[in-house]
Amino acid sequence: MTQISSTVASSGSQAVSRRKPSSSSATSSGPSKAEQREHLRKDLKVDYPFWQQNWFIGLLFLMAMGFFGLALFLFLTFDFDQGSPSSASASASAAASSSSHNVQVTYGTVLKLMHEKTKFRLHSHEVPYGSGSGQQSVTSFPNVDDSNSYWIVRPPPDTSAKQGDTIPDGAIIRLQHMRTRKWLHSHLHASPISGNLEVSCFGGESESDTGDYWRLLIEGSGKTWKQDQRIRLQHIDTGGYLHSHDKKYARIAGGQQEVCGVREKRADNVWLAAEGVYLPITESK
Repeated sequence: MTQISSTVASSGSQAVSRRKPSSSSATSSGPSKAEQREHLRKDLKVDYPFWQQNWFIGLLFLMAMGFFGLALFLFLTFDFDQGSPSSASASASAAASSSSHNVQVTYGTVLKLMHEKTKFRLHSHEVPYGSGSGQQSVTSFPNVDDSNSYWIVRPPPDTSAKQGDTIPDGAIIRLQHMRTRKWLHSHLHASPISGNLEVSCFGGESESDTGDYWRLLIEGSGKTWKQDQRIRLQHIDTGGYLHSHDKKYARIAGGQQEVCGVREKRADNVWLAAEGVYLPITESK
């Protein structure tokens, strides 16, 4: 029994002695994994320039310099005398007046006619009158930007006048509604609201009669029709002047004013050429 114990003890000590060298050899074979990771981190570290390490600060600096430069430019170039709303409005009015001065209205011009007293535009649309002739209705419209308020200035078909010719005082003209191609027309039917002469749109490109003829009457000393001149249009067949007033439709054309013909000269039958495309004068050859 003693021999077996000594043998086991001897074997155990030999096993222990065999394990110890392996531990010491592992220690002496090189750095630990933690040390290896530290060395690798140091090897991969790059020494970037200052501007790359602080790029966000640089970007903010450049933006600040840009805003400063813009503010300085606006300060040096802004005209304080014309910066007020009243001065700007006066400048705009002067420019508009200057642009309309001496602009000739020629045959072929597409324009809007503005009622001088109410500032509504002569207007038509594919809505028939519910009474009278039952033809396409004509009204005056409050909004400036409606495309149904454009009219083409045409001469009568039996004249030598052509597109681009000026229009003298007293000339007979026709107004063709641009959207529907019908003619501004009048007759002896009663207008819906006031009972005056009805004004309608009638006919088409190849259908026109004397009920579409209107005489141009320029107020003042003008000899030819210009944009800034006050005019009247007198209907050839009935003698009525193109007229509007503040009497408005309530249903079909709600908010739009009645347009009619009256046989007397009144303040309510004066019109002005407003927005449009004014064709240049055709040079005589």
